[in-house]
Amino acid sequence: MEDVLTELPPPSRFFQEDLDNFATPSPPLSSPSLLFCNPKPDHPLRPSLLIIALSSPSRYIFHHISSKTLIGSLVLPEIPFSGNPTEPSLGDKSCNIYALNDMDNLTLVVLVQCSISAERSNAVAKLLIGDQIIPKRVLIMDSVQSQNFRGKLAPDETYVFKLETSAERKGLDGDVCGGSSLLKGLDYFPSGSVLDGLAAALLARCQMRNTRGTLCVSWPRYGVCVVALVKSLLQRNVLRGFDLSTIGDAKDKSSRFSSMKNYPFDSDMYT
Repeated sequence: MEDVLTELPPPSRFFQEDLDNFATPSPPLSSPSLLFCNPKPDHPLRPSLLIIALSSPSRYIFHHISSKTLIGSLVLPEIPFSGNPTEPSLGDKSCNIYALNDMDNLTLVVLVQCSISAERSNAVAKLLIGDQIIPKRVLIMDSVQSQNFRGKLAPDETYVFKLETSAERKGLDGDVCGGSSLLKGLDYFPSGSVLDGLAAALLARCQMRNTRGTLCVSWPRYGVCVVALVKSLLQRNVLRGFDLSTIGDAKDKSSRFSSMKNYPFDSDMYT
């Protein structure tokens, strides 16, 4: 006679997804929102350029630009504020919005320092490029994901590629932004390679709204060389009126590497 206490139970006749139907569904997450500092703008912000920094090198560079003002934040209910320092830091989980101190044009920078799931990417993209922020031009800065790249990426070499919306390629709104491409002379992202997540959602949002948008992706995801490459690209094509020479100089190499290890997106790269 079988021992019912020690014998393994028979396999379930249900699939796991069938069993999940009996579980209580999780409550839906609240929608993300934009929270602006006082005084709150009475009308939509219309920056001449909106820069969204997703990659570690771009976040590092813009974090160390002193001539910027914190004007707001993107609030995600699933990202707790507990544990974040009072002052903005590279190690906190935040999504702050800054205005660069440029007298001629309004340039906004969004530093995305928290992980945003694919399911929330479209909602976040609609907030950053929507009714409250209406940019004339958008620059998205992300890193190449090696598993989605068609070809070989040497870890000791640096690469940078771009993707553009139709409006950016055609040079629309030339009276406002200029008829030329924002990142002139840069190679396009190789055909057959894939981009996903928030960067793809933001570029798609630009395409849908007929906004001049550029997605710039760099490789590797972290390191002194790629920081220098991205900084040179920004200085030459985007931030001509800003002095970036003091960011990431040789004497600061050790502290730079230490701070980059604290980036939420790159913690797995150091294990």
